[in-house]
Amino acid sequence: MSKTKYIFVTGGVASSLGKGIISASLGKLLQARGYKVTNQKLDPYINIDPGTLNPYEHGECYVTVDGHEADLDLGHYERFLNVQTHKSNNITSGRIYQNVILRERRGDFLGKTVQVIPHITDEIIRNIKQLGTNNQFDFVITEIGGTVGDIESLPYIESVRQMLWTMPKNCCCIHLTYVPYLAAAGELKTKPTQHSVKELQQEGVQPDILVLRTEHPINKEIRKKVALFCNVDFDAVIESADVETIYEVPLRMQKEGLDKVVLRKLGVPDDKPADMESWNAFLDKLNNAKKEVKIGLVGKYVKLPDVYKSITESLIHASAYNDRKLNLKLILSEDITDDNADKILGEMDGILIAPGFGERGVEGKISAVKYARENNVPCLGISLGMQCMVIEFARNVLGLKGAHSTEIDPGTPHKVIDTMEAQKTMLQKGGNMRLGAYNCNIKDNTLAKTIYGKETISERHRHRFEFNNEYKTLYEENGIVCSGINPETNLVEIIELPKHKWFIGVQFHPEYSSTVLNPHPLFINFVKAAIEE
Repeated sequence: MSKTKYIFVTGGVASSLGKGIISASLGKLLQARGYKVTNQKLDPYINIDPGTLNPYEHGECYVTVDGHEADLDLGHYERFLNVQTHKSNNITSGRIYQNVILRERRGDFLGKTVQVIPHITDEIIRNIKQLGTNNQFDFVITEIGGTVGDIESLPYIESVRQMLWTMPKNCCCIHLTYVPYLAAAGELKTKPTQHSVKELQQEGVQPDILVLRTEHPINKEIRKKVALFCNVDFDAVIESADVETIYEVPLRMQKEGLDKVVLRKLGVPDDKPADMESWNAFLDKLNNAKKEVKIGLVGKYVKLPDVYKSITESLIHASAYNDRKLNLKLILSEDITDDNADKILGEMDGILIAPGFGERGVEGKISAVKYARENNVPCLGISLGMQCMVIEFARNVLGLKGAHSTEIDPGTPHKVIDTMEAQKTMLQKGGNMRLGAYNCNIKDNTLAKTIYGKETISERHRHRFEFNNEYKTLYEENGIVCSGINPETNLVEIIELPKHKWFIGVQFHPEYSSTVLNPHPLFINFVKAAIEE
């Protein structure tokens, strides 16, 4: 292709309709046709990134390989396309305004009045086009966060309008709306979609394609009505009905012809059929597994599953490839004590100790680790989960009374988990943890080496605290193997207990690297051990 094509995905009527899944699904279909595709998320909030947002506000904070804290939709993009994202794939209004203000302070605007138009919109457009520079990608799919009509979204919609106007042959807009079903009337209602499109038109954007989210099938008459009233082609009205798993969405969109319409709108020949064979093979495993594996995820945000989205999806991938259906139990760590752990965790085939920050629920995680260790139940600890493994072992095996992390108890007599040296002078909280991908050397003759099958791995991190190497010899003399070490800082990245059936803690976040077509080996092996249990 001679020029990069830009596809914009906007939303209307209501939030949480699945713009990210639709964007990722379209990306997958275009990729399956042989094109180079990337996805981008533009978030209207003023925060620089989601790193300082409460998980209840935002869900999971995803981390890219280059150390950017990003929106959870980037996880969907990577899991669907099997292509790593970077800082440029997620832009917030905070970053946009910060960049413009810094340029103004430097005098880059030569004394001109700095305004939303053109300066903010120019910066937005620059960030969108950056991914298409030098034809690195054939398609850049940009999801606009929020809902049309939101005040904070206006600069983004204006930027879309400008690109559609100045690059009409290389841009198109997909608008995702909701078609509610009124039980009393016994019919679907299209009026909210009509008003949403009208709102978009008032802001200067005519959508090329409409994707209608619905719980009930949309018939031909409704499609005709929507097409007529919203100024789109009949075949550009796409139904997106509820499905059992998000991994069915690309196939539904393919059946609806979404990729075909997009290619036609952008003047790209429809001469490369999408090869979805490997995707269908995964779905076949996912849908046809007869037995289940029961995993208990112990964390403190279980009322909002999106906080553990990447972990959940990684377990789904691993279970499918082990020919099992995942039966995931989200268990509130605050509910667990040494006395009731057997009652709460006794039916689990495997236990995963979730990552997190702060004091709440930590003692419950430690009790869950103790139960798993003493009862030989396969156990995986991630980040804070690994640190809880270290603390539990110190207290109950090494006899270090009061052992803890200085994050929770700065006055602990045994700082088995302590602040990283580089973090001790940090005052700000945003964007300065140990973030992104770092190398880890794996020791021979360890479970970690068996799982990964290589000497050096690279995994993503998000933490301020680490295993205190002053205690390393004591741990190793009593059965813990520090099987993964960062070659530059000597940081302990992986611990394991060889006498246990399967007991591994990792300081990094393997869930960020698991995709549909390349499930993470650590999760694959964990689920396999849980099945054998």
